[in-house]
Amino acid sequence: MDSVQRLLVVVVVSLTVLLVIVGIQVVFIILDLRKSVKRLNSILEDAVLGGGLIRPDKLTGIAEMFKRDKSVATHGQE
Repeated sequence: MDSVQRLLVVVVVSLTVLLVIVGIQVVFIILDLRKSVKRLNSILEDAVLGGGLIRPDKLTGIAEMFKRDKSVATHGQE
């Protein structure tokens, strides 16, 4: 093999290793994000269903505010 072929093999091998490492890191990030979303879902279920911090009537009020394009300062004033 001449020097150009050796250089090409080294570049291809190093890029392959780098892409495998990046792919593994992306999988770890997706798994961590999935775990965080599950935890957030559990917290929100406990808050809404348990009658704790968040009440459903408050959530519908906030949703109505966004539907009508009102800001927080003008909410309640027709």
